[in-house]
Amino acid sequence: MKDVITLGEAMIVFNPEATGPMKFVNGFKKHIGGAELNVVVGCSRLGLRTGYISNLGNDEFGKTILTFARGEGVDVQEVNLVDGYPTSLNFKEIMEDGSVKVFFYRDKSPTLAMKPAALNESYIKNARVLHLTGIFPAIGGNNLEVMMEAIRLAKKHDVKIAFDPNIRLKMWTKEEARKVLLDILPHVDILLTGEDEMDIIIGEREPEAIIEKTKEFAIPTVIIKRGEQGSVGYDQGKTIQAEPVQASKVVDTVGAGDGFDAGFLYGYLHNWDLERSLHFANTIGSMVVGIAGDNEGLPYYEDVQERLGEVERIDR
Repeated sequence: MKDVITLGEAMIVFNPEATGPMKFVNGFKKHIGGAELNVVVGCSRLGLRTGYISNLGNDEFGKTILTFARGEGVDVQEVNLVDGYPTSLNFKEIMEDGSVKVFFYRDKSPTLAMKPAALNESYIKNARVLHLTGIFPAIGGNNLEVMMEAIRLAKKHDVKIAFDPNIRLKMWTKEEARKVLLDILPHVDILLTGEDEMDIIIGEREPEAIIEKTKEFAIPTVIIKRGEQGSVGYDQGKTIQAEPVQASKVVDTVGAGDGFDAGFLYGYLHNWDLERSLHFANTIGSMVVGIAGDNEGLPYYEDVQERLGEVERIDR
């Protein structure tokens, strides 16, 4: 049985070799990204059993991603290489202050070839959590139908649904996102979101108001990521505000939210109390921003223990 599986799109990420506007950058380094893949890689490094459901282009980039995921301990038996759909690309622009802009080339995403009927019910059944994001339906095609079928199969077998809206306004409008994501919320068991995203979806951005409003959807666990302000969590009628963990430095903010998600899911699956899970997730988020790349900064469990002061590191 897998602890966490996910459904999503992975891509090749080109990181600039210099900071500043992308039009003045002449060199890029190849990396691998994709929010859903980042989360299961993060979970895998923490020691959870993970799996990934996706399509990749039957090209060198797709094979690169497949090899990477397998090497990170992510089960890829439900990942297919398909012809006629090039693996998606993402170019980053990173400024001196660590802020990031991204430029996507994914008009013919390999995930558009996925069909709801092709989902492996047994694979979903044998998981504890199915993690989803709002990026997958935003890609278009019948991706929403694929996601809803995955949710149906998960609910059929009492698999928990973790959902991060991860709204990308370069992919769809606020109105389109609101319409689709409102329909997903009633199926969610663990909501992992930001304030800006909930402002778009439900018109509320204050944590207390978000928690109160999401009660209408009967979501058992609501987690609000607040970046430098920490996080707020609601579970079983209890609300906890977790203080931020100061980052040593900020190099690249991309992937911090995915690292947070992985950290919270780890605590959730180990039956930690809400306060401990939030602090663990905040700690991981603060570690991720210190390293360039979408998933290069995702820590192993012993790295987080060291950061928390639970173990002593001996270098030599």
